[in-house]
Order: sequence, then structure tokens, then C-alpha cells
Amino acid sequence: MKWLTLRALHLPMLMLVFAFSCPQTNLAQSGSPIISTNTDYYLGGGDNIRIDIYDVPQLSAEYQIPAGGAIQMPIVGSISLQGLTLEQAAKVITTAYSRIVKKPLVTVSLQAARPLNIWVSGEISRPGSYLLPLATGGGTRPSVQFPTIAQALEKAGGIRVSADIRRVIVRRRLSANQQITITYNLWDNLQTGQTTQDMTLRDGDQILVPPLDKINLAEISQVSDSNFSIPAEQPRTVSVFGEVKRPGRYVAIGGDTQNSERSSGQPTIIRALQLAGGITSIADIRQIQLQRYTRNGKQQISTINLWQYLQEQDASQDTILQEGDIIFVPTATAIDPGEVSVIATSSFASATVQVSIIGEVNNPGGVKLPANTTLNQAIMSAGGFRQNRANSRFVELIRLNPNGTVSRSQVPINLNQGIDAQTNPLIQDNDIIIVKRSRTAVWVDNINTVLGPANNVIGAILVPTRLIEFFKILGN
Repeated sequence: MKWLTLRALHLPMLMLVFAFSCPQTNLAQSGSPIISTNTDYYLGGGDNIRIDIYDVPQLSAEYQIPAGGAIQMPIVGSISLQGLTLEQAAKVITTAYSRIVKKPLVTVSLQAARPLNIWVSGEISRPGSYLLPLATGGGTRPSVQFPTIAQALEKAGGIRVSADIRRVIVRRRLSANQQITITYNLWDNLQTGQTTQDMTLRDGDQILVPPLDKINLAEISQVSDSNFSIPAEQPRTVSVFGEVKRPGRYVAIGGDTQNSERSSGQPTIIRALQLAGGITSIADIRQIQLQRYTRNGKQQISTINLWQYLQEQDASQDTILQEGDIIFVPTATAIDPGEVSVIATSSFASATVQVSIIGEVNNPGGVKLPANTTLNQAIMSAGGFRQNRANSRFVELIRLNPNGTVSRSQVPINLNQGIDAQTNPLIQDNDIIIVKRSRTAVWVDNINTVLGPANNVIGAILVPTRLIEFFKILGN
């Protein structure tokens, strides 16, 4: 016995109406796939759904929900499904058809979901609105996969280094008067690969990535390796000031910029220092200041200790840069001579130094030398001492001190000496090396000055050869 009865219309007349007013799509005949999804999916304009009313196939059909959210159904007319779950939509349609069908059994299934419109703001590369499609699986009854927070952040260009991924905020509107706020901890997800919360998004979700309260050097590298971070190859414009060769603004890229080549790796502090020509010899690498501004204008300041990077292999000190970063290298108040050679051979030190070698050398003048050049090597680069003219026991070294003063010191010379802070120090940028005359050269020059060029012959007669030899002995 049929359990359906008609209240308002005679059955033949109703069937005739159905024949002319209902779409003729039938799921069993057409083979169209049904997409199953969670009940917390909210319908909206653009969704393709399938409505089935048991035992009344003339009422069963596929619909695309228009922008306003209301569909036109046979007999009952307009039904609004905007913002309803599939279960709620089935109940609304059941109520509408209960006037003409006794105890109708209605099911609503999602055939094709509309792209989700997600808003992303905060510490993100490109804040704004994004359409995220839903992924579907294979088979005759594929499921739908909603996009995740990580996918939305990746779509928006990735998070900035200043982002606090422990408290990513998602605001979700459930109805016209109801909204919930959810806080996600993406850091735990990175560390464990697990999350206790549903990370999938819904249409209209608003994602806010807040800034960190302070820079955390130890975590930046781990976060930057994630797929929702700014791509490593993306250039970043930064400013470098202080004790560097060429202060100014630079576009930092990954890899070793000393070779002017783009290679793998993140743009870091050391890359920026290399672009600026390297640090000067009076730079304080323990107190490098990194200034960073968040999207809301908040300033973050961190101290970078590159000496710790060199001595303890603390890679976190070579931190990854963010667009707009400002790097300031201060002047050292004191320099440990024992550290000079270590710093001079580092990748962020200046590759060359400019020194002046004047006096009794064969090729006096300014010369550009490798940064780790010693005093002895500098003298040899100028052609070495002039024979019978140079005082080869001492040279005078004039150097600019970190406090702005100028020091003059006599350095004993031993050309067989290795690197030594007292007798064969590493030269620094703008050093002046003065090679003085020997005693013999001083006496001879004084005599020539007294006698004058015109009296060279007389001078040769008046100055006995033995006296000249005596002066040579004194000079040596």
C-alpha cells in the first residue's frame, strides 16, 4: 500500500504539473556523482546541489543556488537555502512540501561546491581576499576536501617573518547575528604534525595573522622552511647602515652574494652585509641591531651577535630578513687584536682593504689588498724595502681607532714572523704604513742638502770614503 497521499491536488493533475514543471535530471539514470561533506558546510550562491524526495521522482532534481541563495522548486516556489547546512536545507524543503505530500522524505546532497571566498590580513605577504577551490577525490561518489589555513596563507604569498603563528585567528560567521572566533596554533602543528582542532576553512572566513611581540631568532628558520612562509627565492629590500663599506638600500636574495650570483638559501643578515661591501675593521659584530616593522607599524628590535655565529656556530644569529628590515652595525668601543684575524676571514667582512704604504719602499702609494693581509705582506706588496735606504728594523703604523682618535705605533719588523698582534699584525682599512729612512740615508741626505746639487763634485772631495762607510755602520 502506498503511504503517500495528496492533500491539495488530485494525483493525475499533480503528475501532469510535475511533468511540465520539474527538471528531468535523475541521479540514478544520469550517473552524476554525489559529493559528501560535513554537515557544517553552509550553502550559498554558486553551490550545485541535488534534492531527492523519496517516492516522488518528479520533484527530485539538481539545482545551482543563485547569488541570492533562493531556489525555485515545483509547486512550492521559492525556498531560501542561503547559509543553511545540508541537513537544515532538507528540513526547510520538507516543511515546504509537507503541505502537499504526507511525511515527505527529503535528502539534499552537494554535487559541486562553490569556491570559498577567504579574507587574509595581518603579517602576510599579500593581504586581501582570495578564492580557494574545494578539492574533490576520485570514484563515483567522491568526497570534498576543504582548504586549510596553511593553504590560505600560501595563497596569500606566505607569512612574514614577524608573524606569530601560535595564535592565528579565524573569524567565522554562522548566521546574520552569530559569529565565532577560533585561535589556531600552527607552531604546534609544525612541531608535532598533529592538531586537535579542525583547520579547514569555510566560505567567508576571515584569517588574521598577528605580529610577534618580539623577534625569536631560534624559531625564524623553522617557520621560514614551511610551505606557508614567504618563498625563499623572493627578494627583500633592506637598508644597511653603520660600519659597512657601502651603506644604503639593497635587494637581498638567497645564496652567497659575494659572487653576485643568485643561488639557493634564504636572504639573511650576512647576505645583506655582503651586499653592503662587508663590515669595516672597527665594526662591533656583537651588537648589530635589526629593526623590523609589522603591518600595524609596531617596531621590533633584536640584537644580532655574529661573533657568537663564528665561535659557537649559532646559525640563528644569521637570521632571515623581511621586506623593509633595517640593519645597523655599530662602532666597536674596543677591538681585541686576537679577534681581528678571525673576523677578517669571515664571509661578511670586507673582501679587501685600502692601505697606504709610503716612505722607503720600491713602489710607494695606495694599494688594495685582501682583508687578511699582514703588515709584512703589505710591505712586500709595495716592492719591499729600498736597499740601503729603508730602516728595516721598525715601521710606523698609523691607524684610526674605534673612538675616532688616531694612533701611531712603531712595529718591529721580522719578515719571517707569522701573524702576530705585536710584530706582524693584520692590516686594517685605511691604515698608513710609513717606512722611514735608515741612519745612513738620513746622513747622506743631510749632507747632500747642505752641499747642494751644484757642489756634488766638491762634496765628493770633502767627504772621505771612510766617513761614508762609518755612517753606513751606524745606520746598520
